[in-house]
Amino acid sequence: MRNIVVDGAGAALSGLQDGHTVMVGGFGGAGLPRRLIEAVLAAGVRDLTVISNNAGSGAGDLSAWFAAKIVRKIICSYPRSAAAFAEQYRAGTVELELVPQGTLVERIRAAGAGLGGFLSPVGVGTLFEHGKQQLEVGGKTYLLELPLKADFALLRGRAADTMGNVVYNKTGRNHQAVMATAADTVVVEVAEILAPGNLDPEAIITPCIFVDRVFLAERA
Repeated sequence: MRNIVVDGAGAALSGLQDGHTVMVGGFGGAGLPRRLIEAVLAAGVRDLTVISNNAGSGAGDLSAWFAAKIVRKIICSYPRSAAAFAEQYRAGTVELELVPQGTLVERIRAAGAGLGGFLSPVGVGTLFEHGKQQLEVGGKTYLLELPLKADFALLRGRAADTMGNVVYNKTGRNHQAVMATAADTVVVEVAEILAPGNLDPEAIITPCIFVDRVFLAERA
């Protein structure tokens, strides 16, 4: 029977390289994969492109990656609270692609669904339309939004079984389920690992087919 449990965050990040694109789950502190964030620092990789809801706001989150200067570009919807990011952005040492939150999630979903993009009216007539193809459908103007895919997705679940089926803790689910569909390697840290059959199949949010590695982290 399939068993994808690995021994710790370091082993879960095997294959992560300089220049990779990394999705990071979490909404503020809810569902933030803190052990994986620490392990990326320990791995010594650099020049990362990061896709996440925000750029961090304090200790134990993505702020640490900016403090270590390992991020080349971040694609997110809310970087405002991230002091470490803001300092580097003003200095011109890190790139920002600001994406409205709903558009961000749909771009990730499009990649997971194998779509070439989608049409959105959000941003028409604003700075968000810069550099994007515009199309008219039914007399209305839309922007062509391209999919977002990653080399790694770093996620936090409440529990998983050894096959890799994952459940989340309430709002800790946030963007994680869609991110799990859009990365080459999907890694999930969880507070509990169970034998197959011990998760309610109706409660499983991310099926094991999307997950490559799971490891046990302490409860937040």
